[in-house]
Amino acid sequence: MKRRLAREKAFQSLFQIEVSDISVNEAMEHVLDGEPSDEFLTKMVHGTVENKEEIERFLTPYLEKWSFSRIANVERVVLQMAAYEWLYMKEVPKNVTLNEAIETAKIFGGEEAGRFVNGVLGKIVKDLNNN
Repeated sequence: MKRRLAREKAFQSLFQIEVSDISVNEAMEHVLDGEPSDEFLTKMVHGTVENKEEIERFLTPYLEKWSFSRIANVERVVLQMAAYEWLYMKEVPKNVTLNEAIETAKIFGGEEAGRFVNGVLGKIVKDLNNN
């Protein structure tokens, strides 16, 4: 499975987990619909769920006047996925994660979602590159 498709399936799984009372495995099974899973997809979904608190602590300073409870579900899940990649999947280049996050936000949330995600993640990239 190509990484872009794996990210989209990871987003769909994480979105289901976010908005309904469903387990990680149930969400992934539903999204995969009988297809075999992928190591990147599995790592992304399980890792994002398992490290959610740390991910949100990492993201919070960059939200400025927003809180996680006020961010739309699409943007919240995309930001969490990107933060997970940056914090735990160092082999993925930061600019790839940034571009994929913006595209995923646009696909599932529209242009406004893409702009919001770009704004938040752009600040993070600037800080990461300065350190």
